[in-house]
Formats: sequence, structure tokens, C-alpha cells
Amino acid sequence: METMKPWPSSPAITRIHATTTTNTMILRPSQSLLFPQASLLPSPKLPTKKAPNAIARKPQLSEHPNTPTSDSGLLFREKILYLENHLNVDSHKALTLNPHFRSAPLSTVKSVELCLSSMGIERSAIGRILDMHPKLLTSDPDLDLYPVFDFLLNEVGIPFPDIRKSIIRCPRLLVCSVDAQLRRTFDFLTNLGFVGRNSITCHTALLLVSNVEGTLLPKMEYLQQSLGLSYEEVVTMVLRSPGLLTLSVENNLVPKVDYFLTEMKGEVAELKRFPQYFSFSLERKIKPRHRLLVEHGLSVPLSRMLKISDGEFNARLLETRLRMVEDR
Repeated sequence: METMKPWPSSPAITRIHATTTTNTMILRPSQSLLFPQASLLPSPKLPTKKAPNAIARKPQLSEHPNTPTSDSGLLFREKILYLENHLNVDSHKALTLNPHFRSAPLSTVKSVELCLSSMGIERSAIGRILDMHPKLLTSDPDLDLYPVFDFLLNEVGIPFPDIRKSIIRCPRLLVCSVDAQLRRTFDFLTNLGFVGRNSITCHTALLLVSNVEGTLLPKMEYLQQSLGLSYEEVVTMVLRSPGLLTLSVENNLVPKVDYFLTEMKGEVAELKRFPQYFSFSLERKIKPRHRLLVEHGLSVPLSRMLKISDGEFNARLLETRLRMVEDR
């Protein structure tokens, strides 16, 4: 009986099959879809010794949709789209200012959003807060955020509905340490007299983010020295107008003190009665109104000069001029 011989095969194909037990990846059809112009089988015209090099290069084909690298890329893209489209946060700014955000999962961002939302902060405000302080994107609500809310509510005494207003007015509260910053400043302000009817509210909670030695005391010392006031007199001014402690010495207090003393020839006693003078714009309100009064030979107290609107100021100025004409 004649024995049948096996059908002859090319050496290259025999080589491929001989190695499939050690590298099954090369026979997966999905890879030919990713690289349609590259054949997974070496050409029969090529020498057999070239086949091992082709096989050795196969592990570099790692862009299959189911690989971990591709999955992480998709998750990163999902996170970026959520940040930009859902929260309207600048992702480039976030990645630049907070490099840890690159490796943080989307669930971290959502937990921060949920925490802020639980305090009544709407999504649009949450987006602005996170865009201002990208550090918050990788914060832990239990360790970083809720302690701030608890401090404002139970130690400072701000009512729960006003916690939202405090944060929106000063998002920086959320990136300050309660122990290292907020409580120390709160104790200073309390000793200063911010108690009772002068207690810290949602309107003055932004004072809590100021450093005592580096920010608050230098402002008070400048007012003492430039106006010749006692410490107690400055404290009284600050309690009547807490905004004084938020103003820059160089850009605000110095030019306004100089203008008041040199151009307006004002009395320091009037500043003590109306410390709100420092909260008005020097260029847009103080100078224009003072010059109009000087031009018409008029002089009024600071409160009457600044507290009213432009329309009311002009109406009163015209009324005064008409009265002066009638009296002649």
C-alpha cells in the first residue's frame, strides 16, 4: 500500500506555525484592521531568517482598543470633557496648576462637586470655584472641605444658608487650613472686637484668609502712623468698616490718605467718623466729585459727597447752585 506524503509547505509558513505556541498575538485578526497595509505573515520571497525579526516586532502593537493604555486614555479624555463641558473649567489651566489632576480618577472630581453641591452651591458657581482653585479638583472632601464648612458653621457661627454665600464671595476659604490659617485669624479678629453685632458674617468671612502678621497688622499700623491715631481709634475704624483690612496699603490706603490730607485738606476726625471713604474709588469717584465741589466753591461732609449715586450727586449740586443764585 502506497503511503501518502504530506503536502509540501513553504519554510516561512512552517516557521510561523512553529512559533505560534510562544507568540499567539501575531495571528489575531484585529491587528490587521489596525494596520491594514502590514501583513502578519512574512512574504515567501523573503529569506526564512527574516521571520524571527518580524515576530520580535509584534509585541510593539499595543494600541488595541482593549489594552490598559487605551483604556486609560479614554478615561482621561472622559475626565477632560467632563471638566470642560459639564463644569466649564479650563482643563489646560487645571493640569498646569495641579499636576496631580492628570492621574486622579473622574470619581474624585465628582465627589468634590457633590460636596460643594451639598452646601447649596449651584453648578455654575462650582465651575468658577474649581477654575479659580484647580487644587480643589484632587482634594478629599472629608479631610479638606467638610472641616472648613464645619468651622464656619460651628465656630464662626455663620448660619447654614449663608455658608454658600461665604464660599462664593471668597472661594479661597476652601484651600486654607483650618488649624494653620482660619482659626488663628478668627481668634485675632475676635480679640479685636469682631463679636456680637460686629461678628464675622458671610460678608466679612473673607477676612479669615488674611495672614495676621503679614497682612492685617501692617494695615492697622499704617493707619496709625499716617493719620496719627491710637491703636484703639484704628480698631474702631476697622469695626465700622471691615473692608479697610482687605485693601492694599501701597495701591489703596497710601494714595487715598495722601489725597485726603494734601488736596482735600481734610480733617482726620472726619476719617474717623467715615472710614468708608477708603472703600470708594479714588479716580472714579473721590477726585471727580471733590473737584466739582471745589469748582463751585462748595464743601460737604465725606458721607454726603460719596454715599449717594452719581445722579443724585449731580442733582444736589445743581440744586445747591440754583439756591446760591437765588440768594444773591
